[in-house]
Amino acid sequence: MQIVSGISTEFSGDLSSKVARYRHAVFVERLGWKLRTRDGAELDQFDRPDTVYLVAQGDDGRILGCARLLPTTRPYLLGEVFPGLLNGLPVPCCPEVWELSRFAAVDFDGRSAATAGIGSSTVAIGLLREAIHYAAAQDAKRLITISPLGVERLLHRAGFHAHRAGPPTIIDGLPFLACWIETIS
Repeated sequence: MQIVSGISTEFSGDLSSKVARYRHAVFVERLGWKLRTRDGAELDQFDRPDTVYLVAQGDDGRILGCARLLPTTRPYLLGEVFPGLLNGLPVPCCPEVWELSRFAAVDFDGRSAATAGIGSSTVAIGLLREAIHYAAAQDAKRLITISPLGVERLLHRAGFHAHRAGPPTIIDGLPFLACWIETIS
């Protein structure tokens, strides 16, 4: 497995379109999220030229996972769509906080540890480590994420320094929460 990170113009070939199709397969087809899609691709208003992507790929080039990083100094998912998850706290807007969103680690071909479940996924842990490393290199001290409860369990089991920004809230019938992830120990 290898993880590449950067803005979409730094990716070779059609990796950006593969990621958009992978996100559609995970979030729309598998999880049933009601997201706007086009031609089997999932992109939203936060997929901009400055958006940072992390992509885990198998040795054969298959996408095993992805994540998106956004500085909170520009519009981002939690700040624009889900500020209520912060339980009345102000929405972060500073260079020291970046948002982690569209995080997924699903191996649709079933050939890697990613299929064992998010709590034991080496892909998920690798993506989280790379996201923290990337954000820290941009002088971020924390990540903020919108996550299902399973990601919170993964963070704790894998030893990441993470804590809730507010209590879980039911969105489309499932519990989600805003979670802080520290980039420094």
